[in-house]
Amino acid sequence: MDKGDLFNGIAHKYDFLNHFLSLNLDKSWRKRALRGRVGNQTERVLDVACGTADFSLLAARNGAKTIIGIDLSEQMLEIGRKKVRKNCYEDVITLKQGDSCKIDFDDSSFDVVIVAFGVRNFDKLEEGLTEMVRVLKRGGEMIILEFSQPSMFPLKQLYSLYFRKVLPFIGGLVSGNRQAYKYLPSSVYSFKQGNDFLDCLERVGLRCCEYKSYTFGVASCYTGVKG
Repeated sequence: MDKGDLFNGIAHKYDFLNHFLSLNLDKSWRKRALRGRVGNQTERVLDVACGTADFSLLAARNGAKTIIGIDLSEQMLEIGRKKVRKNCYEDVITLKQGDSCKIDFDDSSFDVVIVAFGVRNFDKLEEGLTEMVRVLKRGGEMIILEFSQPSMFPLKQLYSLYFRKVLPFIGGLVSGNRQAYKYLPSSVYSFKQGNDFLDCLERVGLRCCEYKSYTFGVASCYTGVKG
């Protein structure tokens, strides 16, 4: 499956569905993930799989001086560029097409690397993570926000019903691309989470790795520092 084509196909409804299907919780998750980590002392941020630039815009509002977002989907990037212009952050945020497995920047180019709901879509997870570590400065932090699976009864069962049945139906109906919204839940269930994902971060060269669960485990924020 070509991920660029997949997200190009749902770009026109992506923001609406993200907020609607997460009950607007995705906004608070992003804020919590960056709080105290990205601010006016942050010089350069790389937003990988930046989509329509919500995470980039939040980093800019927090005071980061330079933010570069990369994504495979040109349609998503174009929507992101419109949002950047609307919010008057053209001097701070630059969005360009790019692949997480072949990041077109020199080693140690960024103070912080961020990703929101993107790493589970990497075709080669550890290769993408390794590239992200490569462009991160020594002592720099990686922040990864991703969906996860709650384990508490009955939330686990309700979440499974919602993700497997309700989300594909509503997402497909609104976007006109039901296949994409069947893929998205399956990508969450196949993604390594919790301590298994922390092991991946440590293997690619990060230290002090930890994660925090949000909203009873529906999302998780993973962090690590380049040694």
